[in-house]
Amino acid sequence: MTTNARPRLESTTFPPFARLALAYAIGVAGDVFVTVSLADTLFFSATTSQARPKVLLYLFLTLAPFALVAPVFGPLIDRTRGGRRLTFAAAMAARAVLCLIMAAHVNGLVLYPLAFGALVLSKTQSVTKSALVPTVIRHKGELVLVNSRLAFISILATLVGGPVAALILRFGGAPWVLRTASLIFLVGTLAAFGLPRADKAARPETVSEREALHTRSILAAATAMAVMRGIVGFFTFFAAFVLKSHGEPAWIYGLVLMMSAVGTAVGTILAPFLRRRTREEWILAGALVVPSIPLVFAARAYGRAALVVAAVAVAAASAAGRLAFDSLVQRDGADAVRGRVFARFETRFQLVWVLGGVLAVIFPGGGRSGIFLVALVLLFAGLSYVGAVRRPGPDERPKQNRAATGDPSD
Repeated sequence: MTTNARPRLESTTFPPFARLALAYAIGVAGDVFVTVSLADTLFFSATTSQARPKVLLYLFLTLAPFALVAPVFGPLIDRTRGGRRLTFAAAMAARAVLCLIMAAHVNGLVLYPLAFGALVLSKTQSVTKSALVPTVIRHKGELVLVNSRLAFISILATLVGGPVAALILRFGGAPWVLRTASLIFLVGTLAAFGLPRADKAARPETVSEREALHTRSILAAATAMAVMRGIVGFFTFFAAFVLKSHGEPAWIYGLVLMMSAVGTAVGTILAPFLRRRTREEWILAGALVVPSIPLVFAARAYGRAALVVAAVAVAAASAAGRLAFDSLVQRDGADAVRGRVFARFETRFQLVWVLGGVLAVIFPGGGRSGIFLVALVLLFAGLSYVGAVRRPGPDERPKQNRAATGDPSD
C-alpha cells in the first residue's frame, strides 16, 4: 500500500456510510443518557468513601459483558447473513426495554444486573460497528478516514446528548433520563434496519485466518493499544477522585470532561492527515510517545490547569491511537471473521481499562504523582512499540535477505 496516497472521500458521502453514521450516532447519544443516569446514582450522589465500592462494582460490571460478547456475539455477528445489521438493531431495541425497567429501579440492587445487560448490548453494538466499517467503503486506504469520521460523529453525539441529559437530570431526575434514553434507542432501532446487509454468511474461521491475528504487527499494535486503554481507564477515575477528595466544585470535573472531548476531537481530526503521510503503525507510536511530553510539564506545575492539559493529551492520544489500531486490523485481518476479531480485542482492552480504573480508585498518590506516572507509562510503551515496529520479525527477514541477494523468487 502506498502511504502517500491521498484517501478518497466519496465513501463518506456514500449512502451505506451515511446510514451507518446515523445509526451509530443515535446509539452513542442513548449511551450518553444511560451513563449520565448511572454516574448520578453511583458517584455524584455519594460521598467519597461511599463512592469507591460502588465504582469498583461498576468497573467489574463493565468487564463482565465481554464474557458474552467475545465467545457468543462475535461469531453470531459474522455467521448469520445480515447478522451485523440485525445485531445492531437488536442491541438498540433491547436497550430501549432495559432503560424503561432501569427507570423504575434506580435506587434498588436490581439496577446492577440491568446495567450489566445495557453494557453487554452497548459493547456488542461497538463491535458490530467496527465490523461494518469495511463494508461501507470502496478503498482500504479510506479506513483511517472513515473511522475518524465515525469517531467525530460520536463526539458530536456526546456533546449534544450530554448537556440535554444533564438538563433532564437536573429537573426530572435519573428515571426521566433513562426514559428519554429508551425513546432514543427506539429511534435507533428503526435507523439500524437501513444498515447494509452482508452478501452471504461468513464461513467458520479457518486456521490461517486465526493465525493472521497473531502476526507480529497486529500483536504489537494490540499490546500498545491495551496500554493506552489502561491509561484512559486510570485517568478517567483518577481525575474524578482527586477532584472529589480535594472538595473541588463539580464544574471543574465537567471542564475536565469537556476538554477530554476536545482532545478526542483533536486526535480524530489529526489521524486522517497523518495517515496521508505515514502508516498506521507510526500513528499509534506517536500517540503513545508525544503526549508524555506535555504530561511531564503538567505534573511539574500541578493544579487545575494541569488536570485539563492531561485530559486533553490523554484523550487526543487515545483517539488517534484507536483509529490507527482499528484501521490496521481492518487492513490486515480476514474479512470473514471481522466481528470475532474486534470482539476479542475489545475484551482484552476492556480488561486493562478496568484494571486501570481499579488502580485509580485505590491509588495512594496525589494528582502530581498520578500524572507523572501516566507520562512514564506512555513513554515506555511508546518506545517499546517503536522498537517492535522497527525490528523485522522472523517472517520478514527471509524476504529482506532474498532482496539483498537479488533472489528472483521473492
